Amino acid sequence: MSDKDTHYTDIRALTDNPYLNLYEMDAVASSGAPFHYYFASRRKGDNIRIRTGLTDPEGVLVYAIDADDPSRILLIHQYRYPVGRYLYELPAGLIEEGETPEEAAIREIREETGMVFTPHEAPGSVLTRPYMLAQGISDEAGINVFGTVKGELTTSYQEDTEYIRPMWADRQEAKRILAGEITSMRAQLLLSMFVQADPSDPFGFLNI
Repeated sequence: MSDKDTHYTDIRALTDNPYLNLYEMDAVASSGAPFHYYFASRRKGDNIRIRTGLTDPEGVLVYAIDADDPSRILLIHQYRYPVGRYLYELPAGLIEEGETPEEAAIREIREETGMVFTPHEAPGSVLTRPYMLAQGISDEAGINVFGTVKGELTTSYQEDTEYIRPMWADRQEAKRILAGEITSMRAQLLLSMFVQADPSDPFGFLNI
């Protein structure tokens, strides 16, 4: 069995919304029996990932440390509508048409926190490759961008549909969040790496 085996016969869009849509798949079980499988996608029609085979990311996650004090990382405490509560996360957002992930990261950091972001070059790092976000229910892919930030925290540039509290976390605060707060999976993993990183070489872990 290869990773390109086809286990479905048809796919239909069930919704037509601007940001996220539900699809119904006529799938085939290992016994040969037909069944319906449902997934969400930010893409439409022939651009859904199962039809294109592409791995280009829709969104970017930003790992940003203080340019003047690499023992601090930039976090957000954001209200998430599907779970009805605030989560601790790293800044993130969708990549707009024509943007590179780095350009999207600069824009998102500005919008969410008011800070000025400078990407860190990490050619060949496995942590800067695109990855799937929720592969059981969506074809959405993301990518990480690493770098440093300068400036003052502010909420002045945020959209009124977002509830975001930008904040700094040192290693002690990061450990507290990891031990007792609700986080996104990506924040959990990258905060764990931040806690273990050497402040004198804050991006050294990208060499793995």
